[in-house]
Amino acid sequence: MHTDSLDHWTHEHTFGQDRLRRGERRTVIVTGLTAVTMAVEIAAGLSFGSMALLADGLHMASHATALGIAVFAYAHTRRFAADPRYSFGTGKVNSLAGFTSAILLALFAAGMAVESVERFIDPIAIAFNPAIFVAVIGLLVNGVSVLILLVPHDHPHSHDHSHSHDHHPGGSDHNLRGAYLHVLADSLTSVLAISALLMGKYVGAVWLDPVMGIVGAAMVARWSWGLLRHTSCVLLDKQAPAAVRNAVREAIEAHEGDRISDLHVWSIGPDIYAAAIALVSYEPKLPDHYKELIPKELGIVHVTVEAHPCTVYTV
Repeated sequence: MHTDSLDHWTHEHTFGQDRLRRGERRTVIVTGLTAVTMAVEIAAGLSFGSMALLADGLHMASHATALGIAVFAYAHTRRFAADPRYSFGTGKVNSLAGFTSAILLALFAAGMAVESVERFIDPIAIAFNPAIFVAVIGLLVNGVSVLILLVPHDHPHSHDHSHSHDHHPGGSDHNLRGAYLHVLADSLTSVLAISALLMGKYVGAVWLDPVMGIVGAAMVARWSWGLLRHTSCVLLDKQAPAAVRNAVREAIEAHEGDRISDLHVWSIGPDIYAAAIALVSYEPKLPDHYKELIPKELGIVHVTVEAHPCTVYTV
């Protein structure tokens, strides 16, 4: 058999990962906006001797780094989508970037909590006016960034809601969700900081500043845990939702005499799955027959089928 004759049975493994995703352009814009604001705040802090501006600039640098990772992940995913070294394409780079963002969020939350506890135990004098100014600037920048990233998530395939999706900004685009959570965390800390600073300035409740820091740290930690949980499921090849697996089983076993003996369905990228199916049948058919039975709306883009003849008869 000549190699050319195999073309009918071979296919590419990019699964759409070589195309520009909707979230990529928005993430690039937000990364640029964050980087510019960071540079301006650091330059102003050094020029005017303002530690508040300098601290906020360095704080934004950490988020600019996380956003930079998101941009790199998008570019890497597209560039190497057809690289044969990736068994199922580069879709999981998306989740790996989201997992990294979740780790950085967790570190950010821990840093907020530690600093807040230290401020609670050993309060320091607060320069309210410059601090409020910095917090307002940060809120405006991050508010715009949140609006840029807060868009309906797109699917590379149509569906009839027979399987579950992540109902959060970015959908199952974990890279976009990580970027969104970073700017949302910044926005939250700005809102809490402004509230605490205003109360401290006009009511004298200085203790609210570290308390708000602890509240913010708890919320960011919760977001981090959710993103870690979702991304780790993909990275560790956890089985797809039961609705997806049940739909596959029902589609194949609807034909009398065909029974699935082993079924594995797992995510290989945002909203796309691979499946390995072993089945027994009184009259096994070619693998393509069973592949055609799987509903297209499930997003299963790579299927391996083993069909075994049934030699055990039951009454």
